[in-house]
Amino acid sequence: MKGPAPLSRRERQIMDILFRRGKATAAEIHQDMTDRPSYSAVRAQLRTLEDKGHVRHEAEDLRYVYLPTLAPSKARRTALQHLVDTFFGGSPAQAAAALLDDRSTQLSQQDLDGLSELIERARKEGK
Repeated sequence: MKGPAPLSRRERQIMDILFRRGKATAAEIHQDMTDRPSYSAVRAQLRTLEDKGHVRHEAEDLRYVYLPTLAPSKARRTALQHLVDTFFGGSPAQAAAALLDDRSTQLSQQDLDGLSELIERARKEGK
């Protein structure tokens, strides 16, 4: 099954607001945006996000309230998988290596232990 379509920068901004708030009207989303587009542009982007399957709306007090259709954790996994597929040929190892290249000296011992545990679990499950 194919996941929701990728998002533009503005669509990601709207989704970030919805994930933070849980639900919001178009006016509330518009108010929270930086470098605000027009209100009608926000409404148009919300319709596009509905068409793509990222949000749904409910009628509440004579206005539409928008809600994300995916939990933030699922949305993160979908976005990350798209990034890995697009820029790293589908290789999680190449993506992790790119992240760790310049930053590995900045990781705490706790972060390093957590990564080691994930690698060990992947080794066990891969056998």
